[in-house]
Parts: sequence; C-alpha cells; structure tokens
Amino acid sequence: MDLLGPFPTAAGQNKYLIVAVDYFTKWIEAEPLANITTFNVLRFFKRNILERFGIPQVVITDNGTQFTDKKVREFMAKVGTAQHFTSVEHPQTNGQAEAANRVILGGLKRRLDKAKGKWTEELHSVLWSYRTTPHSTTGETPFRLTYGTEAVIPVATGASSFRTEIPLEGEDNHKILREELDL
Repeated sequence: MDLLGPFPTAAGQNKYLIVAVDYFTKWIEAEPLANITTFNVLRFFKRNILERFGIPQVVITDNGTQFTDKKVREFMAKVGTAQHFTSVEHPQTNGQAEAANRVILGGLKRRLDKAKGKWTEELHSVLWSYRTTPHSTTGETPFRLTYGTEAVIPVATGASSFRTEIPLEGEDNHKILREELDL
C-alpha cells in the first residue's frame, strides 16, 4: 500500500490517492482522499481490500505515520495480516506499489495534460484500462487473474452505447446540449 500526491485539488477536496496492488494478480485498487489519516487508511483497507478480496497474508507499506499508527497495527494483527515496512534507504522493497504508482501517474498524465483538477474523474478509466490489459510478467490481464475470466467489454460484443443507440440530428443534438448546459 502506498500514497500518492498531493495532486491538484479535485471534487470533494481530494488531492491524494491511496493505492494497493496484489502481488500475484497485479490488480490495482486506488481511491482519492482529501486527507491522509489513519482513519482513511483503515477505511480504504476494509472497503477495498477485506470486503472485496478477503484478508491478505501480508501488507507492505512505507514507514508513514498513517501506516505505522497503533490503530493500524492493532487492526492488522486482529485480522491476521502481517505488516511489513520498507526501509527509508530501500523503498524498492515495495516495488509492486511503486510500479502501480507509475501506471496510475502515467495514465492520468496522458489523459489530463490540460484538465489537472479532473484526475479523480479519470482514475476509474485508467484503472479499467490497466486491469484489462495483459501484464508483461504474467501474460494475463489482472482482471482474468482476479476473477478467472476475461472482462467483457462493449467493443468486443458489438453492444451499442447510449450515444450510438439514439440517433440525433443536428438541431435535436444542439437542443439537448443547451438543456444539459442550463444548470
């Protein structure tokens, strides 16, 4: 688990990102945060890891106070998860999280060169793209390794989207756009 940021402030005053990656499947979980707190770390761990995938054997983090806090250590011990910390001199110990950070930062940078405050809106697309792309070390997608099947994407099925299903002619389209803009 690792933290990224600060980013430009986005909706909900979010400016940080907490990231976790599974060592075997390379699946990345990430969530925007307004503040880096012990409570937010525990909430992320509970909602995004425990309640979705079960109890991990080990969690590797840096020595940030939000990870070394007594409440976090006690919670990890209570659920049976060993906590390992990287040394300040050797952060590569948490190489999976560092690699996940590069994936997220690279994906967001490509999508948001001009709209910096919209990074939270693009995060799910960046994660989806990563999760459904074969990984160089496994030859499989993180999605397949996590769920045992490939993700079905609309393009693969020929499914139409809302945009292609409802044909709009010029003036109708302009009218709808104007209505959408009138807040």
